Amino acid sequence: MRKPGLNSTRENILQYIHGFIDERGYSPTVRDILKGCDISSTAVVQYHLDVLEKEGRIHRDPEIFRSIRLSLKKNTVLIPILGTIAAGTPIPVPNSDNWSGQATETLEIPQDMIGNKSVFALRVKGQSMIDALIDDGDIVLMESADTAENGEMVAVWLKDSEEVTLKRIYIETDRVLLKPANQTMKPIQQTRDNVEIQGKVVGVIRKL
Repeated sequence: MRKPGLNSTRENILQYIHGFIDERGYSPTVRDILKGCDISSTAVVQYHLDVLEKEGRIHRDPEIFRSIRLSLKKNTVLIPILGTIAAGTPIPVPNSDNWSGQATETLEIPQDMIGNKSVFALRVKGQSMIDALIDDGDIVLMESADTAENGEMVAVWLKDSEEVTLKRIYIETDRVLLKPANQTMKPIQQTRDNVEIQGKVVGVIRKL
């Protein structure tokens, strides 16, 4: 049933946003909405989004790409998606689109999924952690941390090559082993002073 005061176009937009987020785990762009709701122009989409925001039905952050989100559901929390991390061959990070100190997208998840941890999210690129049920395109929830126990899955910064990768970490006396969860791939061996832990995995959101 249509809510009082909500016209059919805005109702369609809300339903589209809800379905888009449920299916993909991130928010649609204005052009996504234009195509998905068969609206005549981006200006019309912006008008309806402005109205929905004033009514408190959606929220947007002008500094964040894909920031459209529905008003938070009860017992949920919004976390930032900071970019992409390699689960395979490490990829360059600084000054690129792969990792950013500011969120490019946001993700709404149940509060009890992360408790009171300080959490950010990263999209996974590659299949080196496939045996740990982390596949290409999945989203990993990361707790900010600079230390980890042997065997934990972590995001590590490799200082000499200025790259970041997602692996299980094993710290030994004079070296660090970064092991993939994929029998076809070999561990990465590094000196201890070349490895900086940036976070550890606390959850995974699977791509369906």
